[in-house]
Amino acid sequence: MIQKLHQMTNTELKQYISKHRNDGEAFRAALEVLMSRRDPNTPYQPYPFDLNDPESEVEAILREKIEQTE
Repeated sequence: MIQKLHQMTNTELKQYISKHRNDGEAFRAALEVLMSRRDPNTPYQPYPFDLNDPESEVEAILREKIEQTE
Protein backbone atom coordinates (compact mmCIF):
# COMPACT_ATOMS: atom_id res chain seq x y z
CA MET A 1 0.00 0.00 0.00
CA ILE A 2 2.92 2.37 0.63
CA GLN A 3 3.70 2.48 -3.10
CA LYS A 4 0.09 3.42 -3.83
CA LEU A 5 0.31 6.29 -1.33
CA HIS A 6 3.03 7.89 -3.43
CA GLN A 7 0.78 7.69 -6.49
CA MET A 8 -2.18 9.42 -4.80
CA THR A 9 -2.94 13.10 -5.24
CA ASN A 10 -2.88 15.35 -2.19
CA THR A 11 -6.68 15.33 -2.08
CA GLU A 12 -6.74 11.53 -2.18
CA LEU A 13 -4.11 11.37 0.56
CA LYS A 14 -6.16 13.68 2.78
CA GLN A 15 -9.22 11.48 2.26
CA TYR A 16 -7.12 8.38 3.03
CA ILE A 17 -5.83 10.01 6.22
CA SER A 18 -9.37 10.87 7.25
CA LYS A 19 -10.61 7.33 6.64
CA HIS A 20 -7.65 5.73 8.47
CA ARG A 21 -7.35 8.17 11.39
CA ASN A 22 -7.67 5.31 13.90
CA ASP A 23 -5.01 3.15 12.23
CA GLY A 24 -1.75 4.64 13.49
CA GLU A 25 0.53 2.96 10.96
CA ALA A 26 -1.59 3.82 7.89
CA PHE A 27 -2.22 7.34 9.16
CA ARG A 28 1.45 8.05 9.76
CA ALA A 29 2.56 6.58 6.42
CA ALA A 30 0.08 8.70 4.48
CA LEU A 31 0.91 11.81 6.51
CA GLU A 32 4.62 11.33 5.85
CA VAL A 33 3.97 11.13 2.09
CA LEU A 34 1.80 14.23 2.24
CA MET A 35 4.37 16.12 4.30
CA SER A 36 7.19 15.11 1.95
CA ARG A 37 5.43 17.04 -0.81
CA ARG A 38 5.48 20.37 1.01
CA ASP A 39 7.26 23.37 -0.44
CA PRO A 40 10.83 23.38 0.93
CA ASN A 41 10.72 27.18 1.23
CA THR A 42 7.86 27.23 3.75
CA PRO A 43 8.76 27.49 7.45
CA TYR A 44 9.23 24.11 9.09
CA GLN A 45 7.00 23.05 11.96
CA PRO A 46 8.16 19.77 13.51
CA TYR A 47 5.79 16.83 13.65
CA PRO A 48 5.20 16.01 17.35
CA PHE A 49 6.08 12.33 16.94
CA ASP A 50 9.58 13.34 15.85
CA LEU A 51 10.26 15.47 18.94
CA ASN A 52 12.15 14.15 21.98
CA ASP A 53 9.82 15.85 24.47
CA PRO A 54 6.69 16.69 22.44
CA GLU A 55 4.73 18.39 25.22
CA SER A 56 7.34 20.95 26.22
CA GLU A 57 8.65 21.52 22.69
CA VAL A 58 5.17 22.12 21.24
CA GLU A 59 4.41 24.41 24.18
CA ALA A 60 7.58 26.40 23.43
CA ILE A 61 6.61 26.73 19.76
CA LEU A 62 3.12 27.93 20.69
CA ARG A 63 4.48 30.45 23.24
CA GLU A 64 6.87 31.82 20.59
CA LYS A 65 4.00 32.25 18.11
CA ILE A 66 1.85 33.96 20.74
CA GLU A 67 4.68 36.36 21.59
CA GLN A 68 5.13 37.19 17.90
CA THR A 69 1.49 38.19 17.56
CA GLU A 70 1.47 40.42 20.66
